[in-house]
Amino acid sequence: MRVGVDVGGTFTDLVVIAEDGEIAVRKVATTPSDPSVGLRRALDAVSGAVDVLIHGTTIATNALLERRGARVALVTTRGFEDLLWLRRQDRAALYDLARDHPPPLVARSDVVGVAERAGPMAVIEPLTDDEVARVVGAVKGLAPEAVAIALLFAFRHPQHEQRLAGALRGALPDLPIATSHEVLPVFREFERASTTTVEAYLRPSVSAYLVRLERDMRDRGVGTVRVMTSSGGTLSPPAAAARSASLALSGPAGGVVGARLIGTAVGLRDLLTLDMGGTSADASLVRGGLPHGESAGSVAGIPLALPAILIETVSAGGGSIARVDEGGALKVGPESAGAVPGPACYGRGGERPTVTDACLALRWLDAQQPLADEVRLDRDAAERALRTLAPSAGEDPAAIAAGIVAVAAAVMARALKRVSVARGLDPRRMALLPFGGAGPLFGCQLADALGMGKVVIPPHPGTLSAMGLASAAERVDRIASFHRLLDDLAAADVAGAFAPLLDAGARALAGGALLRYADCRFAGQGYEMTVPITDDDPRRIRQGFLAEHRARYGHAGDGQTVELVNLRVVAQREGPVPRFAGTRRDVRHPGASRPITLRGQRVTASVWALDELAPGVTLAGPAILAGRDATALVEPGWRGAVHESGALVLERA
Repeated sequence: MRVGVDVGGTFTDLVVIAEDGEIAVRKVATTPSDPSVGLRRALDAVSGAVDVLIHGTTIATNALLERRGARVALVTTRGFEDLLWLRRQDRAALYDLARDHPPPLVARSDVVGVAERAGPMAVIEPLTDDEVARVVGAVKGLAPEAVAIALLFAFRHPQHEQRLAGALRGALPDLPIATSHEVLPVFREFERASTTTVEAYLRPSVSAYLVRLERDMRDRGVGTVRVMTSSGGTLSPPAAAARSASLALSGPAGGVVGARLIGTAVGLRDLLTLDMGGTSADASLVRGGLPHGESAGSVAGIPLALPAILIETVSAGGGSIARVDEGGALKVGPESAGAVPGPACYGRGGERPTVTDACLALRWLDAQQPLADEVRLDRDAAERALRTLAPSAGEDPAAIAAGIVAVAAAVMARALKRVSVARGLDPRRMALLPFGGAGPLFGCQLADALGMGKVVIPPHPGTLSAMGLASAAERVDRIASFHRLLDDLAAADVAGAFAPLLDAGARALAGGALLRYADCRFAGQGYEMTVPITDDDPRRIRQGFLAEHRARYGHAGDGQTVELVNLRVVAQREGPVPRFAGTRRDVRHPGASRPITLRGQRVTASVWALDELAPGVTLAGPAILAGRDATALVEPGWRGAVHESGALVLERA
């Protein structure tokens, strides 16, 4: 039995996949002060022995967002102490001269310059024993909680980093030390230094959390614990603790993996996904049946160049607070009511209006339908909170609510465009898969905004992230720098360069499938694209790069020289596929109807039991689909049929 547990900002979701693929789900409220409380409460409902528990955690994400990591000392090549502040000299916002990048995670006074230097071909200035002793003494004097070592060209000549790390570990054996040649052995010194600093910043808190988690789960009789990484694969707790920066998008990645499973089940390989939870909304992309990944990104404004599923996060969750700014404009987020006190309608002391309050006032949500086992909704409290936005006008709460959901939808539509249109992809050729507790309420509206003609409401949409966790593959990534022109390479050169990485991947995950990728670019370009490698022939690699470049940018310079920059190997062992069709569903007619407000108009919507829709059932909007973990809204002009997997596939009428 495999269990996936997704600890979100408002709710903790659990999905059990039995040996025969049967699915069971549970949703409980998150305890913000201790996320493990929700995990344990969710597990209390599981009967029988848990063989594997896969956990998606936001501990790394929250530490970066809230700046609650370790105090880091950065050791770098003398003359490059200001690297994290200089960045790439780009503006945080092109036309906003008052806006700045977030400050680095390390204080300038905690940077130690080292008298050493390596170039691309060889060591230029040797590292002496006296200098090693001086650096150790300087770091000791700073008394940091972790150390990051990022020297110039260490990805090609790591011996200086190795000597410094060995000396520091000997002098300070309990201090976590992250070296750039281990964390990110590729060129671009700024991104490498930033990523190594993030690793050191997160490692103490992440390690402590994972040690407690593994101990607690062992005491509960759980056989194996795995942790989701930003790339959509899982690691053991010790491996995850040693690669703490790879957990920065641990939670959202599970949802994209789950969306990919649903897409495969209904025969759709190109999807835009939207995970709308209680605190935020995460937009992502599935292309060709696989989650779309990128190796250069940022979290909380901090550059992080590790393999990760493409995720664009915006503050448009169910708990996002609505307000009127100084200019009189209605805004939603970034502040969230979270789990405590939560939206006003939760009855836990919240008084400020949120997106959830707006959905309840529009009657998209039913006050008689609990969001989780102990969360009941209070419509009167929601309407009181909404009226605070326009107390003098005495406006109808439904009119205020309509404005809030319109603003939230616009924010989410921009996120969906950033992961599709901004990358040269036409969303009209894809299907939209909204999930999370609130996502299916906005599916039709967002599809209309992007001109999309198909929406897929998955089974158990409120717990799809946990389902993705329970089904996630084991995965290990290995990378190496390799700057060569394709025209100068033979097939044997490519095979020989990949051999050490393939060996490392096979040792890290015995029996796993080994997948090869290469980062390629036109000679002279500043950035590269990752393409799969199935043939050692450089001509085939070139063809694959040109095809990917043409698909992304609409053109490819067929006569230009192509450079191979980095090599990547992914060792992967797939997880089980849930048996979506195994659950008994026999509802073929709506159980009731109720008036709701849609885009300023009162309409009567049929009400269906989302979790019990029989395969083959057809329905048309306006309709409300109420489930145990989420509610979906089918707007007028949309109709669909229930797939045998339990997913509802909607199309514009």
